[in-house]
Amino acid sequence: MNHSAMVYFTANMGGNNNNNNTPDINQRQRRRSLPGINMSPTKCNECKLVVLGRPGVGKSATVVRFLTNRFIWEYDPTLEFTYKHQAIIDDDVVTMEILDTAGQDVESIQTEGNLRWGEGFLVMYSVTDRESFNEVINYKNYLDEVKKARNVTMVIVANKCDLDHCREVSTEEGERLAQDLACAFFESSASRGDQNINDAFHELYREVTRRRRVAESSRQTRRRSSIQSMKQVLNKTLTKINSRQ
Repeated sequence: MNHSAMVYFTANMGGNNNNNNTPDINQRQRRRSLPGINMSPTKCNECKLVVLGRPGVGKSATVVRFLTNRFIWEYDPTLEFTYKHQAIIDDDVVTMEILDTAGQDVESIQTEGNLRWGEGFLVMYSVTDRESFNEVINYKNYLDEVKKARNVTMVIVANKCDLDHCREVSTEEGERLAQDLACAFFESSASRGDQNINDAFHELYREVTRRRRVAESSRQTRRRSSIQSMKQVLNKTLTKINSRQ
């Protein structure tokens, strides 16, 4: 049985490498304000992200690296954490809820509710594990089935690019897959730490908000069209009534 917990982070908190199996409790509880910035985000600046991938690809290490700039070697693969994180993206204060799913492949996923909850999905594989690369398309198909969306909002992250001597999946293969799935692609190393990890989460947030704006614009267009149709029907009805008088 998977266990879950909520952990809170604020902004980009730095630190040295930490070999504990869980984030520092002091980091969990720290709530910092950024100078001159309103740290009470509006609803439009919130998003729910889900991290997916086969066991061992480095999901938890990547999430913790993004949140704390620390690297932790070992994790309990049965634990599932939801992190709440505030950051500044494109001059906006953003609140992200990030679900770090317990290690499982597509066939054993029992978290359809979590997938329905998520708005954006960071799908990971390890460049040292071709099976995890092959599994990405299966995650995409499963997301399409659960979300029933024309285009699921996702990015692909290829982890462990520092282990080039063990590489089984080339950068070009990852780029082609991302192109086929119409999503962004990033290679990263949770162990080494690099800007691509931040860029992946930030780009996923941007894509979620972009899709929201498109959906809202579509709803407003349909609403205006419906109001216009109602006006036309009403005008025709009034015209008929007046013609009878």
